[in-house]
Amino acid sequence: MKLTRLVPVIVIGIGLLPPMTAVQAETYNLTVDQVTIDTGDFTRTGIGYNGTSPGPVLRFKEGEDVTINVTNNLSSSTSIHWHGLILPFEQDGVPGISYTGIEPGETFTYRFPIVQSGTYWFHSHSGFQEPDGAYGAIVIEPKGREPFRFDREYVVQLTDAHPHSGSRVMRNLKMMPDYYNRQQRTFMDFLSDVDSKGLEPTLSDRADWGDMRMMPTDIEDLQGVTPLINGMGPTANWTGLFEPGERIRLRFINSSAMTYFDIRIPGLQMTIVQSDGNNVQPVKVDEFRIAVAETYDVIVQPKEAKAFTLFAESMSRSAFARGTLAPAEGMTAEVPMLREPPLLTMADMGMAHEGMDHGAMAMDNGAMNHGTMGQSGMPMGEHVMQDGKMMSGMDHNSMGQGMSSTNAHVMPDGSSMEGMDHSAHGGMAVDTADPFYAPGSGLTPTAYNDGKFLSYADLKAQKPLYPDREATREIELRLTGNMERYIWSINGVKYADADPIVLQYGERVRFKFVNETMMAHPMHLHGMWSILDNGNGKFDPVKHVISVAPGTTVYTETEVDAPGQWAFHCHLSYHADSGMFRKVVVEGGPNQQAAASGNDILAGGVQ
Repeated sequence: MKLTRLVPVIVIGIGLLPPMTAVQAETYNLTVDQVTIDTGDFTRTGIGYNGTSPGPVLRFKEGEDVTINVTNNLSSSTSIHWHGLILPFEQDGVPGISYTGIEPGETFTYRFPIVQSGTYWFHSHSGFQEPDGAYGAIVIEPKGREPFRFDREYVVQLTDAHPHSGSRVMRNLKMMPDYYNRQQRTFMDFLSDVDSKGLEPTLSDRADWGDMRMMPTDIEDLQGVTPLINGMGPTANWTGLFEPGERIRLRFINSSAMTYFDIRIPGLQMTIVQSDGNNVQPVKVDEFRIAVAETYDVIVQPKEAKAFTLFAESMSRSAFARGTLAPAEGMTAEVPMLREPPLLTMADMGMAHEGMDHGAMAMDNGAMNHGTMGQSGMPMGEHVMQDGKMMSGMDHNSMGQGMSSTNAHVMPDGSSMEGMDHSAHGGMAVDTADPFYAPGSGLTPTAYNDGKFLSYADLKAQKPLYPDREATREIELRLTGNMERYIWSINGVKYADADPIVLQYGERVRFKFVNETMMAHPMHLHGMWSILDNGNGKFDPVKHVISVAPGTTVYTETEVDAPGQWAFHCHLSYHADSGMFRKVVVEGGPNQQAAASGNDILAGGVQ
C-alpha cells in the first residue's frame, strides 16, 4: 500500500532522469476528515484529507494506472475531483454529473490511467467543502525527460482561508454583497479628496458611485482572509531550502475559493516553464498573476547564500501569503509591504465623469446589475478593471436605454436586458486573451520596480498537443450576473434552469467567452483541454483554466475527445454555487452507452 507524504518532497536531478520503462499500478488511500485549521490569525474547524489541510501531495507517474480508495469520515456526503486530469467521466468526481458522491461511512474507489504529467490538484466538489479546507496537490512525473533542468522542487499551494465557513460566507454575500469589503472609504478619505480635487468634483464623484450602488474599493467579493502556503500562514513562514547555485522548481497552485494572487520573489527572477501542467516556452518574469485554480511551474536560481521572501499578494492588496527560500532553517528576508490598494475610477468603468449622462442609465429597482452594459456612450470594451472586481449592485443589463426595443427581454436570473443589442455595443468585442487587459484604466498591473509582469500573450506551447485545424463550430458563452442579488449565470441563465451544452465526439469547438461583468472569471472545463487563442497559432497554450478579464472577449478551442458528462464552470466557489455553471454532454465516440447512462454508472464502485 503506497502512503503519500504530507510534506514537499525534494527531488534531486529529476529533470535528467532517463525515460521510464513499464510502470505498475499504484494504490493510494485517502480519508476525508474533520480537521482543525490554524492560520496564525484564527483557528477554525474545517475539512481535510488524511487528517490535514491541505491533504497529502499525491505523486503519480505518467503511464501508470492508479487506484485511490476514498473513505468518508464526515457526517455529510463528499466527493473528490481530480482537477485538470484527463480521465473517464465516471471518475471525475462531480456529484450529479459523473456520480452520486460518497456518503458518510462509505469508501469509493477511483480507478483511472495517468495519461499526462505536470502539476495539478484535487478538491471536493460538494457544497463548500473546498473553501473549508478540502484540497491537496498532485504531481505527475513524465515518462521522458523534462525540457528544462532543475535540482530540487517544492509544491507551493496557495489558499485564502477565512474564519467563516463557506456556507456562512455565502449567506452573508446573499444578504449584503459588500459584506466582506474591508477597504471601504471613510470620512477622512472624503476630506483628503476635497483637499486634492476640490469640493465640487469630490461631491460629483461620490454621487456617481452612489448612483451605481458601488464603491471604488469594490475589487474582490471576499476580504478578511488569511492566505496560506501549504497550510501555513505568514507568521508560520513556510520555508524551502536550497544550496546556492541550484535550480529550484516551484510548483504554484492557487487553491483559493476567490482570491487571485500576484506573486514575486524580490531579488530573484522567475522563469515560467509550465502553465496548468503543460510545458510552455520559457518566459522570464519578475511577477505573475495566478488566477483561482490555475497552476504555474517556475524555475529560480538563487546564487547567494541568503534568504529570499516568496510573496503572494492578493490583487486587492488586502492580504498576502509569505514564505521563504533559504539555505538554512530559521533564515528570513525582508517581507515587502502591501502595495497601495487600487481604487476604481469612472475611467475604469468606461464612464469618464465629464459628459456622463446619468439619465441614460435605466435603473432596475434602484440597483444596477452586473450583466451587460448597453451603449449610452459607454463602450463595453472599456469597462475593464484589471483587479477583477465587478461593479457592486450595478445592473448593466438595464443600461441600454435608447436602443432598439425589439431586443428587449428579461433574463432568467431576474436581470433586465431591456433594449440590449450585442451587435451595437461599441468596443464590446475586446478580443484579447490577456487577463490583465485594461485599456486606459491605470489599473493594469506592472511588476514590482517596473520589471516584467506575465501576460497570457507570453505563453507559447512547448509543443502543440493537437494538430492545428479549423473549429467545426462556435459556441458563445456570455458571463453574466447580478451582484445585488448575488446571482451569477451564463447567458443570463442559472445552472438550475439551464439545458446542458451538447457536443459531438470528434468535433473541434470554438468557445467565445464574452465577460459582461466587472469581475474576472476563471473558467474551468472538466475532462478536456482548453486551447487558449492568444495569437500564437499552433503554439497557443493548452490550459484547464482560462481567466476571462472584465469586459473582454476571449476565445478557446477544445478537441472534443472525451465521451460522457462533464462540468463547466467559473472556479470562484461562490459564483459557481450561485449559478455560473453548466453541464456538458459529449455524444458519440467510444463507450457511447456508458456516456449515455450518466449517473447510473459508478465505475470503481462503493465498498
